[in-house]
Amino acid sequence: MQTITSTNFNFPKQKSVYKGKVRDVYNIDGKYLVMVASDRISAFDVVLPKGIPYKGQVLNLIASKFLNATKDIVPNWLMGTPHPNVSVGKMCEPFKVEMVIRGYLAGHAARTYNSGKRVLCGVTLPEGLKENDKLPEPIITPTTKASEGHDEDISREEILKQGIVEEKYYVQLEKYTRALYQRGQEIANKMGLILVDTKYEFGLYNSEVTLMDEIHTPDSSRYFYLEGYDDRQKKGEEQKQLSKEFVRRWLIENGFQGKDGQKVPEMNEAWVNKISERYIELFEKVTGEKFPRHSTDNFTSDIEKSVTDYLNKLS
Repeated sequence: MQTITSTNFNFPKQKSVYKGKVRDVYNIDGKYLVMVASDRISAFDVVLPKGIPYKGQVLNLIASKFLNATKDIVPNWLMGTPHPNVSVGKMCEPFKVEMVIRGYLAGHAARTYNSGKRVLCGVTLPEGLKENDKLPEPIITPTTKASEGHDEDISREEILKQGIVEEKYYVQLEKYTRALYQRGQEIANKMGLILVDTKYEFGLYNSEVTLMDEIHTPDSSRYFYLEGYDDRQKKGEEQKQLSKEFVRRWLIENGFQGKDGQKVPEMNEAWVNKISERYIELFEKVTGEKFPRHSTDNFTSDIEKSVTDYLNKLS
């Protein structure tokens, strides 16, 4: 199957294009954004050499579903999804932080904790935790939003001290982050999952704090299976999870963590297909819907037509 690893569109009234690690974002007349979710996959802030079949569709359709399911909590940027790989929405002025919230000691937080550190982004973690334990309460551990290279952990105090976000807005970001995580956790629990941690991005639209980008996808979030979670923790077993963490683990085991001089290990076809199936599994598990495998054989012309028709209706 053909994967979408690069795009080069020229939509009506297009002003510019920004190519991120996974999404290509087209600026339409300084008013709208056309966000194309590619099949690229990144880990440790490095784009891996092969695309993952259907990954862009999984990300885009999950994000669209959860943006619509949380718009009563916070306004968001999304206006429509004219194609399974594409979302169109309002252009916001982004805050230069990513709001990461963690309900469990997993991933980066666990690696930090296991190295002996007990303070993460200004938050003190209790002694005696083991990997994947539930935290006493969810904690917010923001990162800077790097235009290139690695995002960096930062504390609330540093964000305010450096003037990265005004306090009146940062208070709102924290409030929305906690409310979105709670809603995401409720939805996940109904589907037999635990939303372990996730991140949100916000911006201003007409001076109003607005949720941007993606939400509760396997790229931005980590999920465990709810059934058997307690037993696995008691026995010290690894948690059964649906997220991109298994890709990170595979890279670490093969000597790659995005550091200088390290080479990305070879990704064979079987491994690429396994990653694809995991993404599809998460879509079906978290949404309760059968994944609609949309052919990408003519993706360039399909996207061009779908988006052009949608933009013409807006103007």
